Amino acid sequence: MSKLLALIVLLNLLLVPPGVSAASTGYALQVDGLACPFCAYGVEKKLNSIEGVEDIKVDIEKGQVIVIMSDGSSLSESSAREQVEKAGFTLRSFTQLDKGE
Repeated sequence: MSKLLALIVLLNLLLVPPGVSAASTGYALQVDGLACPFCAYGVEKKLNSIEGVEDIKVDIEKGQVIVIMSDGSSLSESSAREQVEKAGFTLRSFTQLDKGE
């Protein structure tokens, strides 16, 4: 049983997306108006235009966008708000995530 657990832990470590390291900084954006994959794509496209964006995950049902920045990069609330509004949506909240989230 312990070998199986060790194998599961090892597989989880190997399945971490490339380029996303423990030192990356993440941000949770609550976005009003996300209703479909096309909406998500529009927001994702605009946020990807910000220098240092490494990865973006969109949860349409929750209206949440997680933005992962590359090492040494950060995301300002004003930059996030500007790009979300350019996509036609409203940024409701902006929260920097702890490294472990």
